[in-house]
Amino acid sequence: MNAPAGLDSTPLLADFPYRLTDNVRFADLDPNHHVNNAVYATYFETGRVTLMKDRSYGLMPLGLAWIMVRLDIHFRAELRWPGTIEMGLGVSKFGRTSVTFDQVVFSEGKCVASAQSVSVLIDEATRKPTPLTSEIVRNFQPWLRRGVEIAQPKF
Repeated sequence: MNAPAGLDSTPLLADFPYRLTDNVRFADLDPNHHVNNAVYATYFETGRVTLMKDRSYGLMPLGLAWIMVRLDIHFRAELRWPGTIEMGLGVSKFGRTSVTFDQVVFSEGKCVASAQSVSVLIDEATRKPTPLTSEIVRNFQPWLRRGVEIAQPKF
């Protein structure tokens, strides 16, 4: 399947529990005067990193780090400058060492892009994947995407 699971129909921002806003920058534009496709990866990165690196959420214990291993983007509409965007993120799947996120970018109430990304938990010293802990999975619970059945890992 090429399209991100659960994001082939038009997403609703309300289904994404983690949200933040940002500005469309003039530098984001390409010669067609719309946001360049490569910039969307940065928008999605901002959503993930802002959540994951906030130590108060307990998603990144000391000695561990997250690396992104996959990003599938669905471009839905042109985005132009000036403007603001609202980004949404929700966990859609847990793996043994990974977390899958569904992500969206909205502008003026319309979904302009959606993505599915996979991040793997690694040991900072060995740079090898390390299994999710029950604590990390528990700390992700507030960020589960609404409307998607998410199997919880067995510990």
